[in-house]
Amino acid sequence: MLLEEIENSKKVVGSKQVRKAVTKGAARAVYLAKDAEPHITKPLLDICRQHEVNAGMINTMSELGQACGIEVGTAAVALLKE
Repeated sequence: MLLEEIENSKKVVGSKQVRKAVTKGAARAVYLAKDAEPHITKPLLDICRQHEVNAGMINTMSELGQACGIEVGTAAVALLKE
């Protein structure tokens, strides 16, 4: 299951950290919340396309935050290369 993959992977959480991981070539995949503000998710999708990193969508920020092991919602998470 996708959420289990997020839970069990080394990751960074939050739009700024995700942006850094993608631009440095450290991200193997990015997941964004469908209910996050488009002004946050659209630039991240563009960066993922530029750096050829797969980007997927999760239904809610709350669900994504829970999968990351945090008590608040998050708009973005990057799974890091091992």
